[in-house]
Amino acid sequence: MSAIAAGDQAGADDGVRPDRPAWLAFAAATLSFTSIFTASGAPIPLYELYRRTEGLTKADLSFTAVSYFLAAMVALLMFGRVSNVVGRRPVALAALALAAAGTLVLLHVTSASPLIVGRTLQGLGCGLASSAIAAYIVDSAPRRPAWLGAAVSAGGPMVGITLGAVSSGALAEYGPHPRTLVFWIVLGLLAISAAMVVAGPETAVRTAGPGASLRPDVRVPPAVRRLLPAAACVFVATWALGGFYQAFGPTITSDQLDTHNTLVLGALFAAFIAPSAAGALVSGRLAPAPTQRLGMGVFMAGVVLMLISLHLGRIAPFLVATMILGAMQGVTFSASTRSLLTHTAPADRAGVMSTIYIIAYTGTAVPALVAGQLTRAFSLFTILLGYGALTALALVVTLVTARDPQ
Repeated sequence: MSAIAAGDQAGADDGVRPDRPAWLAFAAATLSFTSIFTASGAPIPLYELYRRTEGLTKADLSFTAVSYFLAAMVALLMFGRVSNVVGRRPVALAALALAAAGTLVLLHVTSASPLIVGRTLQGLGCGLASSAIAAYIVDSAPRRPAWLGAAVSAGGPMVGITLGAVSSGALAEYGPHPRTLVFWIVLGLLAISAAMVVAGPETAVRTAGPGASLRPDVRVPPAVRRLLPAAACVFVATWALGGFYQAFGPTITSDQLDTHNTLVLGALFAAFIAPSAAGALVSGRLAPAPTQRLGMGVFMAGVVLMLISLHLGRIAPFLVATMILGAMQGVTFSASTRSLLTHTAPADRAGVMSTIYIIAYTGTAVPALVAGQLTRAFSLFTILLGYGALTALALVVTLVTARDPQ
């Protein structure tokens, strides 16, 4: 039985509207999901422009990234199950509203404060979207092909961030109104998405009370605890470097590779994000432990290549290194997540996923916060050496502790 058919039986009290077609719910959820993450990717190529014109420091950019990731984590953990109570559509509209509010703030970046506030609001929107709208997509996806809902919910953020970063960089470099045009376009997408959500049917059937839905569900069942050390090392090392790219990618590209072209800055960030989605798909049929070991080894090689290319000031090998790092992040994250979930009971899966995201977001935020403070005394290249040391440590632990689920 489809989610919408089940909702039909639940009755009017659950707010389900079976008279509205299921394809509209799927289209609305897909566009909303992609648009919210497009909004999230749009400001990143402009960071260097803000730094040059508004006097933002590298520490400001670091704190901006930290604020975004912490906001996303809070929204995901505290409100991840609210849509089970109030429905998918209200939470989807709230996520769209938060993304739009953050985008409106980013229209007027004259100091660090609007940038931090705007990114925090966008982080909250992305956190809500990662739970409620992802569930809305899976609920409303067509029965055939069976993989479509999972593929869209997994790949939507990567597609959205890539579109946002590349389009923002292109419009800022070659279009009119370089600091605002992309945000007006994003606001239009968010408005269309909201209208489609309002017009579409509800798919959720109420299950838990409000109190239960607001309690973070964090757990690691005994059966998978031996798999956690390797998985945690993968999450921390790969997400930490992803956070570095978001906070400092435009600046390090400008300073070390001598380019201020915002399209290049956006494309380089997208070169990390897009291969991550492809890497996750590639690793789907591989055994987790060998994939973790090999993936982290290649990830370490990518870090070394990136350091060499920055030392030489060469953009082509830097781009290759970025794509390797992105692909290996997807490969190892997918394998590690699969290792933890393979023999996890359905009742424990939400708690395990919460644990995964706590580790991943913390592994992103803490190094970025430390790096932001270190920029007062050290160059970004030197700080990146520290990220390389973190990756090397994670590689050693992964090689020793990686195990396949039994």
